[in-house]
Order: sequence, then structure tokens, then C-alpha cells
Amino acid sequence: MTMSGLNCVESCLNCHLRSRSFFCNLVPDSIADFNKIKHAAVFPEHAVVLVEGQSPCGIFILCQGRTKLSTTSRDGKTLIVRIAEPGEVLGLHAVVTGGPYELTVETMQPCQLNFVGREDILRFLKEHADASLHATQHLARDCSDAYGVVRSIGLSHSVSERFARFLLETAADGEVSNGTVRVRLAMTHEEISQLVGTSRETITRLLSEFRRNSMAELKGSTLIIHNRPALQNLVGL
Repeated sequence: MTMSGLNCVESCLNCHLRSRSFFCNLVPDSIADFNKIKHAAVFPEHAVVLVEGQSPCGIFILCQGRTKLSTTSRDGKTLIVRIAEPGEVLGLHAVVTGGPYELTVETMQPCQLNFVGREDILRFLKEHADASLHATQHLARDCSDAYGVVRSIGLSHSVSERFARFLLETAADGEVSNGTVRVRLAMTHEEISQLVGTSRETITRLLSEFRRNSMAELKGSTLIIHNRPALQNLVGL
């Protein structure tokens, strides 16, 4: 199965995408049993996978691509909590607790996700101790990420500080050449604003300001950090 050049891997048993993340890192017997209950599917860009407030029908495991996890206030303001990468499980907290999905999940590019129904995944976790441990670790990491969002937005002194922190975190794994860092950042100004907790206009203004001060700039989908120390100074590092 393909979509926009994305090859859907049907079986977990011989998957070349397997990593050390969550269900990918289970013992062979657990992987074999998991393969019997999951259903692979390919989603196009901008597809809504889970909706905040809906009753949980199951989990999705992100195999390929990236998705954004967001929450929306009553007045329509959206905050992106984080960007999910391959190997992550989506909707796990709601499935385990029985409460509604806490976040909306939308694809940022063509993605492969494996779906497992709620009853199947709960039974699987009960029968496989290694999977239960990974589930606990995954939920703990989600909690830690949420704490990070609170610290970033609630304790930052200014929007420019939050934006500088976002740029530094994004560029952490970028290519460095003569002190300049380059990394791919396939996000719109609107998406960046929702991740930082501000308006699109503010992000556009800050990008112009940072470029004018030779600190950082965004060329197409490439983020270029010209002066990392200046950004670190903004966030107090």
C-alpha cells in the first residue's frame, strides 16, 4: 500500500522501521501477538486521527511520518502540545483511564499508523508484562512532556524567550558548519505559533527581528541558526 511515496509496512514481524520505541522494542512473542491485533493504515497529510473529547475507541501507533497533538479552548485558540515522531503511541492515556481523548491528533505529512481497538490493547497489556512496562514508561514520558510545556509557557518571561527556546530545541540535532546550524523545519508560522503559545503575527515579527539581528532565519523549510549564543542568552542559558 502506498500514498505520496509512503510504503505501508503491513507486518510488525519483519518491519524494517522497528526502533527501540514502545511496542517496537518488545520480545518476539509479544510482537507476534501484537501483530495479530493491530491494523495498518496510511493517512494523508492534514488528516485528523483522534479528536479531543471523543470517547476512546483504541490507540494508534505512529510508524512513519509526524503528527501534531493539540488542544483547543472554547474561544477557538489552539495550542500544540508537542509533535509526535515514529514509534509513539497516541491515545494511550484515554484508553487506559476510560476517559475521553485529551488531545486532537492531526498528521503533518503522509503517515502510517497502526490501530488497535481498546479491548484488544487492554487485554494485550494485561497478558504481556513487557508491554505493560513500556506503556507505563510511555505515559510517564507524556506526563514529563506536559510539565515541560507548562514550564515553557507559564514560567517564560516573554514570547521571544519561548520562541528562542523552541528554535534551540529544534536545532539541537541540526548540521553544524562554521558555527551555523541548519535543520529541516517543515512547519508553518501558524503551527509554530500554536506550539509556542502566541499568534502567527508575533512569530512572523520575531522571525524578522531575529533575521535582522543575525540570530536565526527560516528559509523555506530550513531553519538556520546564525548565533546560538545570542539565542541561549535570551533563554538564560
